[in-house]
Amino acid sequence: MERFVQVIPFVTTLWKIIRSECRLENLHVLEPSRRIEAEAGYTELWDENEEALTCAGSAFTRHVIRRNGLFLPSYSNSAELMYVVQGRGLYGVTMPGCPETYQSDESQFRGRQGTSEREGVKRFFGDRHQKVREIREGDIVAQIPGTAFWIHNKGQSDLVLISIIYTSNEQNQLDQNIRKFFLAGNPQEGSQGGRRHRTRGSQQETKYGNVFQGFDDELLQETFEVESDLSRKVKGEDDRRGHIVEVREELHIVHPMIEEGEGWEERERERERERGSSRRRGSSSQRQNGAEETLCTMRLRENIDNPERADYYNPRAGRITTLNSFSLPILSFLQLSAEKGVLYKDAVVAPSYYMNSHALIYVLRGNARVQIAGDNGQSVFDGKLQENQVLVVPQNFVVIKKAGSEGFEWVAFRTSDNAMKNNLAGRLSVIRGLPEDVLVNSYGISRDDARKLKYNREELTVFSPSSRSARGLRRDDAAN
Repeated sequence: MERFVQVIPFVTTLWKIIRSECRLENLHVLEPSRRIEAEAGYTELWDENEEALTCAGSAFTRHVIRRNGLFLPSYSNSAELMYVVQGRGLYGVTMPGCPETYQSDESQFRGRQGTSEREGVKRFFGDRHQKVREIREGDIVAQIPGTAFWIHNKGQSDLVLISIIYTSNEQNQLDQNIRKFFLAGNPQEGSQGGRRHRTRGSQQETKYGNVFQGFDDELLQETFEVESDLSRKVKGEDDRRGHIVEVREELHIVHPMIEEGEGWEERERERERERGSSRRRGSSSQRQNGAEETLCTMRLRENIDNPERADYYNPRAGRITTLNSFSLPILSFLQLSAEKGVLYKDAVVAPSYYMNSHALIYVLRGNARVQIAGDNGQSVFDGKLQENQVLVVPQNFVVIKKAGSEGFEWVAFRTSDNAMKNNLAGRLSVIRGLPEDVLVNSYGISRDDARKLKYNREELTVFSPSSRSARGLRRDDAAN
């Protein structure tokens, strides 16, 4: 009992520290604070010490991989969700215990020889590796904590990806710092000349490196049964290319091409739903294993850029597409979801709030005026959001977005695999669901005004420009 009483002050102090990280009286747009250069690209990082990011338990990065670039194999302590802004490439992930299901015929590799010391002769061999996926613009790509992955740009333009790193995921048993563990190269070389990354709650500088550099040469030689020269190359101590390297020759990787036929992705989703239904029927009395049961075959990619997949569409205003664990089950393991939005000129997204998650908005194109209101009845943000900027919308804070003259396109990451949103205006809103008499007495208005509040907007979530907005635009044009 005495030991328990001694623990209480520590728990109370810890809770106060956690709560103090959510001081959200004044939000502001976030831009990259650091850039790490490499031979074939660069990575931009947002300052994870920003209070809004700390409150959301998240960090934000942007990778630009140039043509023929290869993002070196690495893994992280945290769940990660990536969006492909531009380009196309290959994405490979190595999961423990999964078989090498992709294999090549030896005839495809004629001219490549391997030496077998036991046989004492040279022989031809092929290649075997785990599943490789093609990624393209509009794809959401899930990255499981602790699984190694690599990315190759096989297109003609830069491959650009943005990424949320969710350090508050329950799979992360370390601290709230981003920890990248590289398996090749010498990543720290690429960060020279830039501002070093600082860990949360400390002033200690940190840098990413190759984990093999922490081992003795002799132990690595024995582990892989290789010569000393090869073990030193694995450690990469003399490598000056950084974390994104240029591929000098074409990569010979076994992978099927993405089918161009109609409905291929829908058939893939249907097969996954059928597998999920059969598992539920077979184990209705037991708790489902979830992601770990089908990790080797589970989809890690879903495209949310196709207008036909929009969940909300208004031909006069735009569209919004959501992605959660129902449509991509692996997201339940990551505790993340996503939203892609396109607004036409001067269109508006209904005032709304997320009931069970934070949202991190990244601007892809155009601009918008955004307002956010908090629980104290005051505006915590009122400003313009532009390309390559990030804005954190805290849980239950109400946000309104109005597109500028160039329109507005964004992707939002939510810190729940099934984020629920509540609208405050429109046909399926809180105001619409309240009785007229409640509105009359709550706002001190007439019954006619209460009906206007409830029924003037028949649209759901994406609102076309109002007549007042149109009149204002005409006045502005006349003045110019």
